[in-house]
Amino acid sequence: MARKDRMSGNEAVSYAIRQINPDVMPAFPITPSTEIPQMVSTYIANGEMDTEFIPVESEHSSMSATIGAEAAGARSLTATSSAGLALMWEELLLAASNRMPCALALVNRTLSGPININCDHSDGMGARDTGWIQIYAENNQEAYDNFIQAYPIAEHADVHLPIMICQDGFITSHAVENIELLEDDEVKNFVGTYEPEEYLLNPGKPISVGPYSVSNYAMEAKKNQEIALENSKAVILEVAKKFEALSGRSYGLFEEYRTEDAEYIMLLIGSAAGTAKAAVDELREQGKKVGVLKLRVFRPFPADEIAHALRHCKAVAIMDRCESYNGNGGPLGSEVTAALFKNRVMITAVNYIYGLAGRDFTVDHVKDIFAEMEDDLKNGRETKQYQYVGLRK
Repeated sequence: MARKDRMSGNEAVSYAIRQINPDVMPAFPITPSTEIPQMVSTYIANGEMDTEFIPVESEHSSMSATIGAEAAGARSLTATSSAGLALMWEELLLAASNRMPCALALVNRTLSGPININCDHSDGMGARDTGWIQIYAENNQEAYDNFIQAYPIAEHADVHLPIMICQDGFITSHAVENIELLEDDEVKNFVGTYEPEEYLLNPGKPISVGPYSVSNYAMEAKKNQEIALENSKAVILEVAKKFEALSGRSYGLFEEYRTEDAEYIMLLIGSAAGTAKAAVDELREQGKKVGVLKLRVFRPFPADEIAHALRHCKAVAIMDRCESYNGNGGPLGSEVTAALFKNRVMITAVNYIYGLAGRDFTVDHVKDIFAEMEDDLKNGRETKQYQYVGLRK
């Protein structure tokens, strides 16, 4: 039976980790994810879980130790943010290419410079091509629910890939919200025990992990990795159905909010979706046909599914909380427009950059974007691409 509580996003993820009780957690502190290893180590010290906690000297080391523990047959995880994820860069690629189904609690924070500790998605988006599954949360409840679903996705025989569970720094990680928690036994039964088929500490079946791969084999390994990532789509949906049966809360690759008859849709990731939904509710009362598509799963990227969901609208605002520095837009803008083109969905698509380094994103901003797109479309104008929302003059 679910019980109600009030928790921050970091508390919610830490509570999920306690309920899962993984085997090993190496960690190195970095704002705003520091609370997660702090809380988990407190659970361990209090005898509420028996995870082996390893304090290390850097984030590079924490991911190295996570990979090593996972290779040895232990269910493993770590947590980080921002420059911590950047320092793990080499190891992120190794975790994915060695097919280690470890988990990472990523609390999204801007990457330097200039130095800033507030939220944007430059850390997670910077790691988008490392081969990890990436799932983003809008709020504390989703951060908790996503983490409980992480291992059943990552450890599935058709997947066997590492997974990042992402939440917005401070906005989600530190703000306290009402939340529904599952009972410990429910979580343990849902996640199950990790029984790897192959691992280093199996004396009856010696294996090599991370050997040099000659050209005749490396490309095939990469293709198999890509197939596994594509397989994870179906597994993510399968796990979500099982989770809905347990919790009553449903999840997919993305959420469509009031999009059934929407002429104008805003597509975005993370906590800003709540702001966009509030604006949509107000605009609907004024007779405006607007909606929100909140992307939950960024990797694997649901290109065809997004194109199908947007095919009947007139225009979509694609919102990036990350600058790609390609002179053309953000990473989400590039992927969505490519998906629309590939699927021959010829609608107006406008890419906006917002919320960098914690810049406020308000209901009025959402309303202004919808109004701009509608006005331009009705008057035959092309909406200016690649705009920064809320930029000071």
